[in-house]
Amino acid sequence: MKFVPLDLQGAYLIETERMSDDRGSFERTYCETAFAEAGLATQFPQHNLSFNAVRGTVRGMHYQTAPHEEVKVVRCLHGAVDDVIVDIRPQSPTYRRIARVELSRANGRALYIPQGFAHGFQSLEDETLLHYMMGTQYHPQSATGFSWDDPAFNISWPLPITSISEKDRTFPEYSERSHGASAD
Repeated sequence: MKFVPLDLQGAYLIETERMSDDRGSFERTYCETAFAEAGLATQFPQHNLSFNAVRGTVRGMHYQTAPHEEVKVVRCLHGAVDDVIVDIRPQSPTYRRIARVELSRANGRALYIPQGFAHGFQSLEDETLLHYMMGTQYHPQSATGFSWDDPAFNISWPLPITSISEKDRTFPEYSERSHGASAD
């Protein structure tokens, strides 16, 4: 397991070692010791799946406000996504910067998203399935987001958008939010 730092402070691309033979493959996707040695969170009390039926689906940009910020580890189990994170920690040296990676079953990578980041993605294939390991349990009153097309971040999705929820479509721009506390 290899932790590759991204250009945003505290965010990592996680690369696994896939061992393949005529039966298929095997790879370790989580090791508490390896995460701890890398200085990353090791407790993930909630796991989620996100199934996206059609190519071009956008979900995001989501986060939870203090005191319920979330660490996330996101992995694509089937298909592929263009995954985008935004550092929204006002005191961070990488505040308001974005990073994007492709996660797919083929590349086996995962994305470690620290507290204080917004997260979103677009499915690049039909029937895409993501697995989330969450560092805290979902708190509905703290769940929020900002517009998927916010001009402050200039996120250009690689495909035409085929599906997006009404909630995601109507989130305000980030500049319209209160930014006094860290958020995820």
